[in-house]
Amino acid sequence: MTPTASILFSLSISLLAGLLLSRLAKKVQLPAVSAYLIAGVLIGPFMLGALGIPGIGITENQIEGFGIISDLALGFIAFSMGNEFRLAQLKKIGKQATIIGVFQALFTTVVVDVVLIGLHFIIPDKLSLPSAIVLASVATATAPAATLMVVKQYKAKGPVTDVLLPVVALDDAVGLVVFAISFGVAKSIATGAVGVLSVILEPLLEILLSLALGFVMGLLFTLCERYFHSRSKRMAVTVTFVMMTVAISSLQFQIGSVHISFSSLLACMMLGTVFCNFCDVSEELMERADRWTTPVLILFFVISGAGLELSVFADATVVVIGIIYIIARSLGKYFGAGISARLTKSDPNIIKYLGITLLPQAGVALGMAIKAMELGPDGAIVRNITLFAVMIYEIIGPFLTKIALTKAGDIQPEGRKSAREEHLAMKLAKR
Repeated sequence: MTPTASILFSLSISLLAGLLLSRLAKKVQLPAVSAYLIAGVLIGPFMLGALGIPGIGITENQIEGFGIISDLALGFIAFSMGNEFRLAQLKKIGKQATIIGVFQALFTTVVVDVVLIGLHFIIPDKLSLPSAIVLASVATATAPAATLMVVKQYKAKGPVTDVLLPVVALDDAVGLVVFAISFGVAKSIATGAVGVLSVILEPLLEILLSLALGFVMGLLFTLCERYFHSRSKRMAVTVTFVMMTVAISSLQFQIGSVHISFSSLLACMMLGTVFCNFCDVSEELMERADRWTTPVLILFFVISGAGLELSVFADATVVVIGIIYIIARSLGKYFGAGISARLTKSDPNIIKYLGITLLPQAGVALGMAIKAMELGPDGAIVRNITLFAVMIYEIIGPFLTKIALTKAGDIQPEGRKSAREEHLAMKLAKR
């Protein structure tokens, strides 16, 4: 089998495995995103992929080659999240979502920081100070993809969902800022060179340049879209600009002693924000984009599941620190969201259930963990603990999100009809 054929076959197996397991998950009321992750674990390099039989599983080398799919999926996820910052919607809940999003993110970071720095002084040989600081910043991030998938799957609609989506978007934006600053501080501590350049200037430049890139690309996207009128060509333009923004965001260069880089998540989020506020047909195009990207998102979750190293469970230190991290982060998210929701006099259901819906953690956190590897051994412990936490959060997090939204009344208990059932119902209604 040629390399190209091998890649295509592995991708098709990944899609099929995710789809089949999602059908099984539906029987036990488990969200589809959890099924995709489990499917990835089953066909990944630590299970079926370990057999080395072509077409049976995914090897570690193949996962590395699928990085472009993950980059593209995260780009579209961020683009969709940017769509939640419509000015009309923000006028209704903007202040509320902003206060909740920023407060709970910072509250979580502080809680996890206190717990892990305290743990560092107890077991300094197992958890270094730079590792503790970076892990606390990773705790801020949620999983927009997982949250979005649950909302779409169950067609969630209500006060909690209305606040949830912009909060998740803000959460990751704040998370990226906090991580950039924390990483700079941790790197300075690890190297013994604490400076304004590495701690403040470079992280701020990354944030500002990413937002500027997304803004410019959003304006160009809006202008370009006006020259095309068919739905298919407009959809092609949408895909083009998301891909282009992801590609440009990967650029890195040096200006003097200053290292310049971009965040594709922030850039694509701003791209979606500008587009949805300046384009008259943005809502229609976003709906079509959601349908087009479904296979890409399924592949993203299956590949993410395959990339989770089960070997982290063999390290008792990682497991213990991981459990403490999970408990501290969960408490930070729940109480941070609850306190800020009370301060904004939000709906009682938002106060009670919003924090639970913020527990999923995946793509953004994993990206941060990969970046943390630049710290060497300190970065390795961050990556392993993050992987352990993601395994737990992404299996139970979407399920808890579904339960919370159902309890809040945003998801109807009877669930939704399948696409086939809806089609038959429409045909009968026309007769």
